Amino acid sequence: MPVVAMIGGGQLARMTHQAAIALGQTLRVLSGTADEPAAQVSPDVVLGSHNDLDALRRAATGAHALTFDHEGVPTEHLEVLQREGVNVLPPPQALIFAQDKIAMRKRLGAFGAPMPKFTEITSVDDAIAATEALGHPYVLKAARGGYDGRGVWILDDRAELERVVAEQLAAGVPLLAEEKIEWKRELSAMVARSPFGQGASWPVVETVQRDGQCSVVIAPAPDLPAEVAAAAEQLALRIAGELGVVGVMAVELFETTSGELIVNELAMRPHNSGHWGMDGARTGQFEQHLRAVLDYPLGDTTPLAPVTVMANVLGAAEAPEMSMDERLHHLFARMPDARVHLYGKGERKDRKIGHVNLLGDPNGSIDDPAYVAAVRERAERAAHWLSHAVWTDGWNEHTGDNGE
Repeated sequence: MPVVAMIGGGQLARMTHQAAIALGQTLRVLSGTADEPAAQVSPDVVLGSHNDLDALRRAATGAHALTFDHEGVPTEHLEVLQREGVNVLPPPQALIFAQDKIAMRKRLGAFGAPMPKFTEITSVDDAIAATEALGHPYVLKAARGGYDGRGVWILDDRAELERVVAEQLAAGVPLLAEEKIEWKRELSAMVARSPFGQGASWPVVETVQRDGQCSVVIAPAPDLPAEVAAAAEQLALRIAGELGVVGVMAVELFETTSGELIVNELAMRPHNSGHWGMDGARTGQFEQHLRAVLDYPLGDTTPLAPVTVMANVLGAAEAPEMSMDERLHHLFARMPDARVHLYGKGERKDRKIGHVNLLGDPNGSIDDPAYVAAVRERAERAAHWLSHAVWTDGWNEHTGDNGE
């Protein structure tokens, strides 16, 4: 059987390993340390840094395909591996558009994808001048390396704007400014593409952010007109084709107050907004990613319930005294239908340590707000319990009542 090497030992690689087992494969992992989430479970681990060309070579040796659980690998290293005959997927010529937001904006603009107006910021003077073109305040972004709200600033105060720009440029951080979009919610269109161009898409989902970090995903997105959902899926498939993506890709979107769709960012790997499909779709993103990079026919992405809600388990400010094992015991006793995925990480504030998927009753409807809200509440209640060992509705896990 073929071997797929994945660069990065995080939770995305761990869950890709789970999918590889079902396909009779071994997922080789390049991990920074032996205790990273994927290194805990894969029998084929190469220890080393994703910035080290020799470590990348060791991971790639004998592999059918080399792929990623994050976009931080230097493209110059990947181009060397390509020249040496390594099958790098997605190729560095595509991956660069997920690594560099300036390159992404220029490339998307070249084929007319909807996106905010933007400009590069190479000096404090550029930052001041941008207010004329983009309005004030605008969104200042690090062109590389930002995630979960990091590397993003919206600054009303001119002096503070000048200070941040000067500090970031002095630190060697490339910057861009984007107009501030008036949006009503964030969406994500997840697609997959094979080497010869077969494409597949999942329903467009709504993502709920708290403090810049994904907290909840509702699949499919409620109150999204069918024609808008179809347009979002087609846009994501077009982007994947135009950029030459192989594997899965998330296109993060803003839905504006007027109903338009605007491309925010791209992720060329499994993505938090696709975790719901592990339990809520016939083929989830992790298996689909493997199918794509191995050039297998892509799987059926049909949802298994009218709505699936994914809630991230985010570390509490202080880890509870109750062990995670005991928390799982009580959760399953109360919610036997909860699907839990833990990442093997230590608990700390706001760290993604797992997620919970809850599928709605098959007799419900995505068009029923009360039905959707009830599934969401259960998913968030389960995730909060796993994080804090506290039930949000006051339930007492020992007496079986809510204290009323």
